[in-house]
Amino acid sequence: MEVQETRVQTDRVLTIPNILSMARLLGVPLFLWLILRPVFGGPNSDVWALIVLMLSGISDYLDGKLARRWNQISNLGRLLDPAADRLYILSTLVGLTWREILPLWLTLALLAREAVLLVMVGILRRHGYPPPQVNFLGKAATFNLMYAFPLLLLSDTSGWLGTLAAIFGWAFAGWGTTLYWWAGILYVVQVRRLVRPDNTAD
Repeated sequence: MEVQETRVQTDRVLTIPNILSMARLLGVPLFLWLILRPVFGGPNSDVWALIVLMLSGISDYLDGKLARRWNQISNLGRLLDPAADRLYILSTLVGLTWREILPLWLTLALLAREAVLLVMVGILRRHGYPPPQVNFLGKAATFNLMYAFPLLLLSDTSGWLGTLAAIFGWAFAGWGTTLYWWAGILYVVQVRRLVRPDNTAD
């Protein structure tokens, strides 16, 4: 366990996992542009948007796996990986809500969770703690949402494919939203436990 923590603290930047995470970040504006093209009178590019999202999911899997296998876990990677996840979720929320595929209440529920987490990060920084690491529950929530969004995008098509995509898409969205908030509540509990000794000491 101590060896793993030492590896986590490495300051290496140009590693293959970090390059994959950077590539994922660069794909965010492209993905959002592809989703919103029909809104601004352009052709439907949902297939290309799904391809970008699929490549993002593959790179998300690879950067974590390679970082552990090649001992290339880095401080930068710990920041880039969750940042890319959140930006993809945010861009998808914006695109699908703008196209009225997602209801506004679901978008607000997911954004409210992000707002809570930002507050928690601010509290940790004020007490001298780093941001909380992504836990398994948070990863599971992101996994569900990253499956839900492309399926909901497919549900915008007609026929049996759209109907089937809507059923599975909303199932993943329900689980993902629930796990997303559950992970957020656990972060709040974790932050409270960390800062409580500081408060009692004051």
